[in-house]
Amino acid sequence: MSLKKIALVTGGNRGIGLEVVRQFLARQFFVVLSCRNLSEGQSVAESLHFEPDQLRVIPLDVTSTESIEEAVNSFGQQFDSLDVLVNNAAILFDASEDILSVSEDILNQTWNTNSLGPLRVVRAFLPYLKKSDDARVVNVSSRAAQLKDMGSFAPAYRISKTALNAVTGVLSNVLNEHGIKVNSVSPGWIRTEMGGPNAPGTLEEGADTIVWVATEAPISLTGQFLRDREPIDW
Repeated sequence: MSLKKIALVTGGNRGIGLEVVRQFLARQFFVVLSCRNLSEGQSVAESLHFEPDQLRVIPLDVTSTESIEEAVNSFGQQFDSLDVLVNNAAILFDASEDILSVSEDILNQTWNTNSLGPLRVVRAFLPYLKKSDDARVVNVSSRAAQLKDMGSFAPAYRISKTALNAVTGVLSNVLNEHGIKVNSVSPGWIRTEMGGPNAPGTLEEGADTIVWVATEAPISLTGQFLRDREPIDW
């Protein structure tokens, strides 16, 4: 449909995801903003003041295979390929919990959204990623995922992001033969609804490495965990 590069951002209706959408649009990408609530996504898209030939919204719940299938069908009716997939959608429900008290339900919800959700989305959109000349998958992780410096804050969230890094590593090995690059990025502690008002980082800073990995990073870069455009320890 378009000669522009096409990017899909999950959880693109707020916070870092929305800033990533803005930065892709500024780089003349065609952007597909996905989020669970279609009307909320459409309202956000309207506020960006971009024409339909630059920005579309599709509903996508990363925990629902049915929702993902519908999103893929909607995408396929409009596009032939996908150049960039940013797995940004995530939840954090256990900031005040410890690993001995956090409920089974929160553990499962967090794992299902933050770890398995991105894997589901990659698998579903893989046929379109394979059709790109330079396909890149960026999984938005967290410094809290590092095994080398594992703390106790938000245990369900922390474990889920560590698992997401493992998903990144395995996918990068499998998809490299198709020319698809897969990396994880820690955006830092950013002032968002999740990060809170006291976080030191801006939205622009949080999105910077994500967009760089998706657009400017060397094509040889894959299977890495990055912050501030540099690989960091897992």
